[in-house]
Amino acid sequence: MGEIASINATQFKATCLELLDRLAAGDITRLEVTKRGKVVAVLVPPERRNPVDALFGAMKGSVTRPDGLDLTAPVFEGEVEAEQGLLLPDGR
Repeated sequence: MGEIASINATQFKATCLELLDRLAAGDITRLEVTKRGKVVAVLVPPERRNPVDALFGAMKGSVTRPDGLDLTAPVFEGEVEAEQGLLLPDGR
């Protein structure tokens, strides 16, 4: 686990990008920026959780496919009348 660091504002200004990289890498878990000995800012890395990750696999096993069903077979082989929104059977 990373360290908790404290740095004055002048040093922070000079090394800001390096410190942000260290936060992102996990070398530092919390960075306190001080001015005249008082903490004026605290930087922490963002949570690494991606909200979509929690959904991945949530529905696993909830859908079944009947035996013998060919998912690659055509479902409709007639013509489509797109302007009227109609599916026309073969041989119209």
